[in-house]
Amino acid sequence: MQMIEIEQIPGGAAPPPIRVGETAIGEADIAHEMQYHPASSAGEAQLQAARALVVRELLRRRAVERGLVTDVAADEGDNEAAIAALLEQELDVPEPAEADCRRFYDADPARFSEPTRLAVRHILLPAAPDDAESRDAQYRQGVSLLETLQTVPERFTEFAQRYSACPSKDEGGELGWLAPGQTVAELDRALHHLPEGLHERPLASRYGWHLVSVDARVEGRQLPFEAVVERVRHTLREQATRRALRHYLLALEAEIGVEGIELDDDAAGSLMQ
Repeated sequence: MQMIEIEQIPGGAAPPPIRVGETAIGEADIAHEMQYHPASSAGEAQLQAARALVVRELLRRRAVERGLVTDVAADEGDNEAAIAALLEQELDVPEPAEADCRRFYDADPARFSEPTRLAVRHILLPAAPDDAESRDAQYRQGVSLLETLQTVPERFTEFAQRYSACPSKDEGGELGWLAPGQTVAELDRALHHLPEGLHERPLASRYGWHLVSVDARVEGRQLPFEAVVERVRHTLREQATRRALRHYLLALEAEIGVEGIELDDDAAGSLMQ
């Protein structure tokens, strides 16, 4: 279960006791639940765990009221099944209309586009980011190699095998077809602004300097609506489910009563991946 972002309890203050109706959420239960909510701090993980337990107890109580759980002390599996049945019965999630799908598709064409792909070769001249002397020396080496390659480009494979610190050297520096996000971030940002051909200067990354040749470029294109309509429909259905869950949980909070913690505007996030 993935938790939503939550507020921090002011530093140094003892957390108030947490109750859902007359049921207390104990510290031991929260501590056990924390393992499922990794966070940047123990305090944040504790609050995420507490919120998840509150949401689960709200839904369990409503499932008992609806007769979906006959034993108040039912095991976890029975409770989960009952909660799923409860939400199936009580959440009204409309199916996205075709017009809604079309509007969503038209509003964000980049989301439904194939990425630009580049056929790339490179030579990595290694240098640690904090080694200024090595970086200077490798940069000068890169400039020298590029001057030769501009005159004799067929030596790229030879230079890759001789100088590159990347495993791709065994393939003459070939990285294959790259889409955004498939190489180190610094190089990735630079690559997709380059035209075809040998780039005129070394490109920096945390690993050193890259001599790059873009051998081919295939521009991205927007996929037709018919090819992505099911993806659009799934996204809209998930958004609608999240909204419905949010309103449902906030209504349960007001009706049953929760002390010591509040559900925020994205309470549904505690039930959705």
